[in-house]
Amino acid sequence: MKSNTDTTITIPNYPLADLCVLADLTPRTVRYYVQIGLVDRPVGETRAARYGPQHLEQLLLIKKWTAAGVSLERIRDLLKGDQAPIPPRSKAVGSIEICSHLLVADGIEVVIEPGLAGLSPEQVRCFIKGVMAVYAQVSDGQTEPT
Repeated sequence: MKSNTDTTITIPNYPLADLCVLADLTPRTVRYYVQIGLVDRPVGETRAARYGPQHLEQLLLIKKWTAAGVSLERIRDLLKGDQAPIPPRSKAVGSIEICSHLLVADGIEVVIEPGLAGLSPEQVRCFIKGVMAVYAQVSDGQTEPT
């Protein structure tokens, strides 16, 4: 006789192919992340290997951080619980940056790197308006902003 209080909670587990579909990653990428220790090893070996929700969560975090340009080394630290701010990537030869150039007047140009400065597009627009207003005051002979 089975008791009505028996409740079995089954934790989902996935074969590699299903996990890859859920995480939108290739099997090769998932295996690489397991190999370098970014993702926990699955339960079982070879074709019988099973992955659980914690594996999916790890993969989704790795995917999000790599899309944001975070190195795999830094991701390893973040997965271990290091919550320090992500340091800006150093500039390398051939790297590409998105900057805004504000030509205030001949000889005066302001270069803004919104990502590095932590500014939203609205904050950049506000900053530009402020710079232009201050320049207008200075060029009109006012020495103190009003």
